[in-house]
Amino acid sequence: MDCIFCKIARSEIPAELLFENENIMAFRDINPLAPVHILIIPKKHIQGIDQLETYDLPLLAEMFAVAQKLARQNQIHETGYRVFVNSGPDADQQVPHLHVHLVGGAMLAKPC
Repeated sequence: MDCIFCKIARSEIPAELLFENENIMAFRDINPLAPVHILIIPKKHIQGIDQLETYDLPLLAEMFAVAQKLARQNQIHETGYRVFVNSGPDADQQVPHLHVHLVGGAMLAKPC
């Protein structure tokens, strides 16, 4: 695919990388909702939750493990943080590539 996150995964667009392995990348959101706002993406293009296959589930678990690691590295694990996925336009998914938001470092608005 040719979405912006695929281009970041291929190093065609720069990003402030905070984590990378063979499957996943994590970088700071350019429009943060809080002092810590990190996006965690699979390098493989998956449009959203509805496109996940059973064989992708270990990748999703790995993304949440990376979120936990980055929460600790950014020292938000003790005060609390939010991990969420938007799926589709009604949920305000702005990039059609599966991604997990890790948000914290301040009191967050109550979710709907």
